[in-house]
Amino acid sequence: MKKRLLSALLAGSVVLAALTGCTKANADTAGSAAGSSASAGDSKTIKIAASATPHAEILEQAKPILADEGYTLDITVFDDYVQPNEVVESGEFDANYMQHVPYLESFNKEKGTHLVDAGDIHYEPFGIYPGTKSSLDDIADGDTIAIPNDTTNEARALLLLQDNGIITLKEDAGLEATVKDITENPHNVQLEELEAAQVSRVTKEVAYVVLNGNYALEAGYTVDKDALAYEKSDSEAAKTYVNIIAVKEGNEDNKAIQALVKVLKSDEIKQYIEDTYEGAVIPFEG
Repeated sequence: MKKRLLSALLAGSVVLAALTGCTKANADTAGSAAGSSASAGDSKTIKIAASATPHAEILEQAKPILADEGYTLDITVFDDYVQPNEVVESGEFDANYMQHVPYLESFNKEKGTHLVDAGDIHYEPFGIYPGTKSSLDDIADGDTIAIPNDTTNEARALLLLQDNGIITLKEDAGLEATVKDITENPHNVQLEELEAAQVSRVTKEVAYVVLNGNYALEAGYTVDKDALAYEKSDSEAAKTYVNIIAVKEGNEDNKAIQALVKVLKSDEIKQYIEDTYEGAVIPFEG
């Protein structure tokens, strides 16, 4: 399975490399190039923005199935969480596949965008992974733990740390928890808040890292073999943090979008996810 996962990751890298030249260009110039295809009700081309792993990889598997149904899936890989929402809001792209609902709602609130959930596809367990230490039993006073700094993912990381006895949060902190809500920190751990994509890049500098599922995959980690602790598949987090197809409000019933969602929830795609990601990505049933 490890070799298979590495192959999948390498494939993702190839896709990313192939698309790098057009990624920025698409983000910058899609207004002129995509105006005729994006958000067109009867369009047979679905222009979608995605994170490289696992989202773009899963979409690549969906591409030939959609082609059989008469749709062309045009995938562009982005390496951040902001541009994919901006290009959907502007109408340059039809959809994106890179986020969960709490992040989308937070983004809408902060940026004034009008994005909605068009379909729930998969769940990525959040995990605590090794940095310079390979066991949570080795945690010591003053250790540094790197966590994502965006609103929803930081809260999720803090809740996972709390579940494992590393910190305690205010009772009402919930999904909006920040480091200011920490009430107990028995090991006096230092939390290094970084942009989500950067967290996996400091594993040699901190004791532990708390990673989103896709960034764990990009770093070569799997939940089954590498996570020191992670959210369980039957937890409330699975429902809360399901990864979605997001579209601009009003486009969620578009026939092409619904065809995409149907394919991504198909048995064939579910089997691909289960065979490829070793528990790091789980098809959402619901």
